[in-house]
Amino acid sequence: MQSHYPVIIVGGGQSGLSMSYCLKQKNIEHLIFEKHKIAHAWQAKRWDTFCLVTPNWQCRLPGFPYAGDDPRGFMQKDAIVDYIKSYAASFDPPIREGVEVLKIIKNDDRFELTTSIGDYTADQVVIAAGSYHQPKIPRLSERFPSAIVQIHASEYKSPDFLPDRILVVGTGQSGCQIAEDLHLAGKKVHLAVGSAPRSPRLYRGKDIVDWLDQMGYYDLSIDDHPQKESVRSKANHYVTGRDGGREIDLRHFAREGMKLYGRLKDVNGSKIEFENNLKQNLDHADAVAESIKRTVDQFIEKNQIDAPIEPPYQPVWEPDSEELTLNAADIEAIVWCTGYQSDFRWVEVPVFDGKGYPGHERGVTQIWGLYFLGLPWLYTWGSGRFSGIARDAQYLADYIAARKKVSQDSAWSVVNEFLLGS
Repeated sequence: MQSHYPVIIVGGGQSGLSMSYCLKQKNIEHLIFEKHKIAHAWQAKRWDTFCLVTPNWQCRLPGFPYAGDDPRGFMQKDAIVDYIKSYAASFDPPIREGVEVLKIIKNDDRFELTTSIGDYTADQVVIAAGSYHQPKIPRLSERFPSAIVQIHASEYKSPDFLPDRILVVGTGQSGCQIAEDLHLAGKKVHLAVGSAPRSPRLYRGKDIVDWLDQMGYYDLSIDDHPQKESVRSKANHYVTGRDGGREIDLRHFAREGMKLYGRLKDVNGSKIEFENNLKQNLDHADAVAESIKRTVDQFIEKNQIDAPIEPPYQPVWEPDSEELTLNAADIEAIVWCTGYQSDFRWVEVPVFDGKGYPGHERGVTQIWGLYFLGLPWLYTWGSGRFSGIARDAQYLADYIAARKKVSQDSAWSVVNEFLLGS
């Protein structure tokens, strides 16, 4: 069996498949290693009612834009899986599923990959394995009574699999959507509210994504972003595509009976303690949503666009006095919506910073021939999403092709020198 390839791609999700498509267009031989199956994370690590928070028209994998009949809708989990599998079927990528890459090292002018099916080498390698590798659960979880069921958001599937009284920790996109899913199912939900911002959904006649696209936000590179590289560590704005898309306002949930608290602080025996910052966190989320609206207002005014006027936002609920404790006996389960951490320890090449993040420029590292693809804000907001991966993959494909040519030209120079010398 062939064990050397000009390019090996690690990861067969939407990023790895996009890279493969672009390399195929350039007739560059390559191979993809996928640890599981195509679309595994979407199928196995999302809950039953999961859906995109960006409209379907933003699904623009290279050579395979969304072609369904609901461009302004939001694909649900099964449709997302079908979209990715259909993409792979459309160009037949050279992929080996069920193969784990255990180690990558650089040895002279090539990379050596240790995999679960043997050793391989490559001239160039693209790491397209994402960055959400390990569920992040705080050590504080160890202090809860053993009778309480504890799961991470990646394990959550449906309200049917959990008891009736549930504490959800974290209010990023997953936390808010899972809390809503449980709430709509009639569960008694206690929600520990963090500092994540929220976004409007519809504003002045359009989905907020349409406005941001028209304003050029999705073309803004990280180099031009006012927050520069720090934006990579910022929490995503919470909003949902459920039932055709709507805004998430936690105050509405509170009016309907959901119990809101500040950030989880401590567990002391049977007492669960929260920080006294619920109002602050709610106000901050609202302020961010309103700042997005003001930016849209300025764009509309500057370009003299005819758009309906909307009244200012008015909070529908305020905490009278913040509840700072909860009895552990009042909950039966906890869903930790506390994010993920990356784990690139298997890439034994010196490109990482002190936090384990790879140093790169648009995915190109300082190590000749090593690239990353599919990371959040690799280059633009859409780099880790369906909307921007095509641009990043094409850029890397051009880069890989250019370096491949340089290597070939160098090899021919050596041959010519030898022939002339003889």
